Order: sequence, then structure tokens, then C-alpha cells
Amino acid sequence: MATLLHIDASARSIGPAPERHRSLSRQLSQAFVDEWLAKQPKDFVIQRDVGLAPPPAISQDWIEAAFTPPEQRNAEQEKALALSNELIAEIEGADIIVLGTPMYNYGMPAALKAWFDQVIRVDKTFTFDLARGDFPLEPVLTSKTLVMLVSRGEFGFAPGCIREDMNHLETHIRVAARYLGVARDHLIAIEYQEFGDDRHNQSIADAFAEIPKLVGTVQAYRSTEERDDE
Repeated sequence: MATLLHIDASARSIGPAPERHRSLSRQLSQAFVDEWLAKQPKDFVIQRDVGLAPPPAISQDWIEAAFTPPEQRNAEQEKALALSNELIAEIEGADIIVLGTPMYNYGMPAALKAWFDQVIRVDKTFTFDLARGDFPLEPVLTSKTLVMLVSRGEFGFAPGCIREDMNHLETHIRVAARYLGVARDHLIAIEYQEFGDDRHNQSIADAFAEIPKLVGTVQAYRSTEERDDE
């Protein structure tokens, strides 16, 4: 059995808003989870909606608490880290992180950045040791898979395309996710949303058509990995 951590980061909902205002990234991520459970109904899903219930930004009190040894923390510091502990526990329990997110201003939504800031934490998800030289940070967690289901207003953000250097969404997510134990990642993206033309419609159709294929790929990889561990 596998555990999926399903995260949505869009400020938009799926309904009952008019169709043009409904979140495409939410629809993609839900389609992925639905397809997964249709094939493996006994697997477990943890839901975390950071788009509609954003985590707070970290503060000086949070930072002081995080860098205080656990045995020395006072009650207020424990309270400051309570949500962080909860979010980290969700990651620790997950095999696959299913992330639905839009591109906002060429990067990740503020709510998603707040989530990353809450969960990338010294001595919880990474260790810091200057004896490692110029790369002192090492992740604690391992072997997790990240699935990114993305919507973009413009187009051409893939490597080698016209807006490659403007893509600070997936590039940022991949770097940050390493410190959550992500060993491999997959991406499906919808583009042309701001154009709303036939290219956008085709991009939507292509993205949803890729969902069953990607679910099959990830499930097959997990099956192989599990056999190798036996």
C-alpha cells in the first residue's frame, strides 16, 4: 500500500465559480488522485489545501524556536512549531507527494512558499554540518516521488523553449523538494490559460490524457522498487 500526500496550492476553487475562474491545477491533481485510487483503492490519501488555508509565514519567534534544541524549548516555542510538526509528519508518512499548483508571477504561490518554509526545517527534514564543506545541508528523508500538476497563464516554459528562463515555479519546487526526500519527480502542465484559445483547449486535453499514463508509470516504478526490496 502507498500513501499519497495531496496538496493543492491554488487560490481558486473548483466550484461553484464560473468555469473560466475554476482552478485547473486542482482539477488536474484531483484527476491524478482519482485515477490512482481507481487502480489501487486500498491506498491512503492525506489532503492538505494550502491554497484555501495558507500556512502562516515564518517569523522571528518561529526561527528562534526551530533553532532551539528540543529539550530547551519553552511552551511558546513548542506552540510556534506545532503546525510545522504536523505538516512534516504528513510528509514523513507519504510515499508520493501530489502537488497541484498554478504559476503565479512566474513562481510559486505565496501559500505554497509558506508551506515549504514550514517544512524545510533543520534537524527535522535536513541536517547542517560544516564538515561537509561547501554543501553542508543534507536531507533526512529519502525515496519520495513528487508529481507536479501545474497550470500556467503563458506558454513555452519547458527547457529549450522561449520562456525557459522565466520559469521559477518547477525549478524552485525541485530544489526545495530535495530537502523533503524527493528522489524523482514528474510534471504535467497546462499552458495558454491567459489566451483562452484553441491552444489552451488542446493543452487541457493533452494534460488530462497524460494522467492515466503517469499514474501507470509511477505505480509500475513503485511495484518494481518493492520487489527489489524483498
